[in-house]
Amino acid sequence: MKAIVFAGTSIGLEEAGKLSGATVHGPVKRGDVTQAVKQGYDLIGIIDGIFFHRAAVGHREILEALRKNVTIVGGCSMGALRASEMDRYGMIGVGKIYEWYRDGVIEDDDEVAVATNPDTYESISAPLVNIRCTFLSAMNEGIISSVQEVFLLDIAKATHYSLRSYYGIIKSAREKEVLDGQTASCLLGFCHDTEVDIKRKDALAVLSRIKEFDI
Repeated sequence: MKAIVFAGTSIGLEEAGKLSGATVHGPVKRGDVTQAVKQGYDLIGIIDGIFFHRAAVGHREILEALRKNVTIVGGCSMGALRASEMDRYGMIGVGKIYEWYRDGVIEDDDEVAVATNPDTYESISAPLVNIRCTFLSAMNEGIISSVQEVFLLDIAKATHYSLRSYYGIIKSAREKEVLDGQTASCLLGFCHDTEVDIKRKDALAVLSRIKEFDI
């Protein structure tokens, strides 16, 4: 099969290429799937994608590709969103974030959205799905209480996706007296040292699924 993977933010392009054996491309946008099919790709992996400020990859172009027997695997970010919407038509969804969207555990697009460096595609804000997992881990470690976790997630959710950071959320919680100084310092160190990067984990799952095909 001739394979292409759209990535760059949740996992670097060079690493994505090495792990999948596929051609790699930056985050997918409207028209990219149609163009890939015209170029003869019959296996498409969608990890990262552009949305909000530019037209996102369309449901119709994915459906048209599936009808032409193109295999499309999605997970992690835009791939998880589209897979949860298009799996009934044959798109293959993988990873925990895809399952959360599919099962209604999370619903909003901004759960996976981040601000990125336009030249390198690197993330410059923290995705809400990672924040959720990291604060849950901190609660399980006894660093914060369940009540504090709920308040922290409320602050994160109320913050625009492009401005989300562990430092900003914890600073806001400190100002609102949700956290005392010692707990805030401990939590910030925990987030920096042991963030749960569920997006990277799911990106690796997409690449592993692509690798299973004969390319």
